[in-house]
Parts: sequence; structure tokens; C-alpha cells
Amino acid sequence: MTEQHISRRRALQSSLAWTGAAILSTGSDRAFGFVSANDRPRVGAIGTGSRWCQKATGRDGNYGSAPDFRKYGDYIAVCDADATRRELAAGLVKTWTGTEAKQEKDYRAILDRDDIDIVHISTPDHWHAKIAIEAMKAGKDVYCEKPMTLTIDEGRQMCQVCRETKRIVQIGTQQRSNQNFIRAIALIKAGRIGDVTKATCSIGGGPTSPEIPVAEVPANLDWNLWLGPAPESKFRYLAGDNGETQSWSRAHYEFRWWYEYSGGKLTDWGAHHVDIATWGLGLTDTGPTSVDPVMVKHPVPFKDGYPTDDSRYNTATEFLINASFANGKQIEIRHDQGNGILFEGTEGRIFVNRGKLTGKAVEELESNPLPDGALESVYKNRSLVDHFRNFFEAVAERKEPISDVFSHHRALSTCHLAGIAGRLGRKIEWDPATEAIIGDAMAQALVARPYRKGFEIEG
Repeated sequence: MTEQHISRRRALQSSLAWTGAAILSTGSDRAFGFVSANDRPRVGAIGTGSRWCQKATGRDGNYGSAPDFRKYGDYIAVCDADATRRELAAGLVKTWTGTEAKQEKDYRAILDRDDIDIVHISTPDHWHAKIAIEAMKAGKDVYCEKPMTLTIDEGRQMCQVCRETKRIVQIGTQQRSNQNFIRAIALIKAGRIGDVTKATCSIGGGPTSPEIPVAEVPANLDWNLWLGPAPESKFRYLAGDNGETQSWSRAHYEFRWWYEYSGGKLTDWGAHHVDIATWGLGLTDTGPTSVDPVMVKHPVPFKDGYPTDDSRYNTATEFLINASFANGKQIEIRHDQGNGILFEGTEGRIFVNRGKLTGKAVEELESNPLPDGALESVYKNRSLVDHFRNFFEAVAERKEPISDVFSHHRALSTCHLAGIAGRLGRKIEWDPATEAIIGDAMAQALVARPYRKGFEIEG
């Protein structure tokens, strides 16, 4: 980083912090300098698929993070291995800001720019940690869509680099800024259901696919770059009535159902619900001592933890997995029973998802409301705002955001361990202090992964 860049960043942080302190309670974007072009942080987008913005995939709609993210910062560069999505993203930025964003195929061109303050990562999961780590080392603050990592080892690296660089990193587990979940945590912290002993996370089952043939790589997609650190493999594609891409493939959106690039539902919805369960049980600084795959079904055969058929989706479709902790608490992860989290305590139960919060303790709020400040207290003593604003306020104040890398790493490690146990079909023992699997070398080998040559983490 140049001295000029450092000075500009410090000036930005200083101006945002002092104005925000006085006006935060009003909820005005002006409080944190989000209106003046000179004060707005400048953002580089790495990965511009539907999680970034649906319109960048050629579809109508404003689904994705970018439409809200841009309220607080300006995109000035976009990067994607798919030229079509890259061009659409640049055009969207011009619509939003009046200036077309610089297009890049290689994310390192984003990190090399001194005029970019924040990197917004919306790539497939297998790229998340590498880009985030290198971005922190390049002096950038980071918003990374969930899940933060593909492996537990990457999570340990993320935590270490975040501590060393003191960058602000928010993970896209936006349920932490949703009032249903905040209220559920506040009820638990207030003892309204007694001592909470168990959380059941219902996250839905994973899909299967027909046999997907090897196909010609589309001219707009750099397949080698898309694969990046993942093992080299053939591009596969089959058109059909399936999901947002109307296809089955190893690429866009459908990457979620391949262990080479993701963890299936265990790290898709699991990253959301297990995170809330870990938060509610007060386990954000530790991990389970054992993970038992009571029932796990995969759509293809496995040998020594690896799929033996590379022509079909390979992540788990059905599962019931129990994670047990040293204090006797449990997190159960299952594919059935809808979608949401059931917290069980010695004096009651509450159920929460994005649409509802139910239970006797919730009903009793009418006559016995939570004390003033209870919600803000569980929200790290901050005013309740949307997830993106929380990140930008954290950047301005140089304070930890609500979805920090450290607690997310612990929660996501439970998801990863569930995946490892499920892939091997046996119970595993885990030491949360050393973050190592006990007495099972084959399982321990899945805690990390080799990076493809030329795509190792740099810096």
C-alpha cells in the first residue's frame, strides 16, 4: 500500500467515525458518510453471479447482495471468470453510479489497486478463503459471502490473517442481522427457556442429478480460472428444467452440489442455521468433541471419503448428524422437518426461521417484554441495522462486525466435520483446542486440501 492510500484511508475512517458517533441512533446513512461521493468507500466485486446480483446473470430481479451493498459504497471494479457476467455487472454499476466499472478477469488486479477499500467476494466457495486472505494482506477490508471456507484449515488461516492484519471482515450470514434470530438469542440469553441443551437445525435435503456429460466449455467462461485451486476436472453440462441456470453442471450455481467446490446443504443452509445454533448455545469459541453421522445418504458411491463417480452431483442428499460438545450440549443437523432451528431448554422451547419465531416464551413477551437494550446487547452492543450497514459501520469504526471470522469459523467447523463424518460414514472425535481429529488419519486428511499448482495462497 502506498503512503497516499494509507493517508486517504485513515482520513476516511476518522471522518466516518466521529460523525457516526453522534448520529448513529437516527439511522441516517449520512451519519457514516454514505452520501457524499468523497466519503463513500470504494468497492471491488470479485464474483458477479446471482449471489452478487441476479441481473448480472441475465435474469430479471434484484436478488443478491449488491443492490443493498451499494447503498453504502461504490463499486468501481468487477471481476469474474465469465466474461458475460463481468460485462453485465459493469453495465449495472454504470446504471447505479453513472460510471462503468473497470472489468477484470484476474482478481489480483482488484487487490493491486490502491483506490479500492473493500473487496466483496461472491465467488464459488472453493475460492473464498484464498481471495479473502490475499485481500486482507493487501490491506483491504472484506465482505465474503457464506460459507467462508471450503475446509477447516482454511478457517484457521482466515482467523490468523485477520488477527495479524487487523482488517474488518464480515461473513454473509445475514441471519445474524435478522430480528427474528436476534430476538431468539435475546430470549435465550435472558433465560426465558432455561438452560438450553440442544439445537436442531433443519436445513433441507440436497438434490441429485442425472448423468452429466462432458461438454465444450462456453466461449465466455475461462474454465481453468473458474476451477482455480480446485482439482483439474472436465467441464460438464446438461441443459434441462433445473434451477436458476436451467441445467445441471459443475459450474454456475450448481457448484454447491460437488464436494470439490462446496459442502452441499451442510455448508449452504448449514452455514446459516448452525451459526445461529452455535450462537444461541454459547459455543462460538469452541467446537464439538464428537460428530456422529447417524444417517447420511449420497447420490454416488464413496471410497475413503471421495466420490467414485465424477459425472453426477456428489454431496449428501439426506442426513441426520449429531454434534456433541464437552458441556453436554448438542447440535443436530438434519435434512427433514422443514427449515429452521429448534432450541430446547430446561424450561421450554422456541423455533425460529426467517419467517417466524414461535414458542411459549415468545407468546409471553406481550406480558413480560425483554428489557430495554436486550436486542442491542446480543448484537454486540450496536444499534440494529441491516447486515451490510453493520459491515460498513464496522469498517468506519474499526470494530468487529456481527458476523466475524472467528465465530463463523467455529460454527462452520461443525458443518465441515459433519461433512467429513458423512463422507467416511463413521463417528469422529474432535479436539476443539488443537482443532484436530483424534485417532483417524483419513478423517484428519480431509481437514485441509491441496491447492492446484499455480493457485496456492499468495503472500
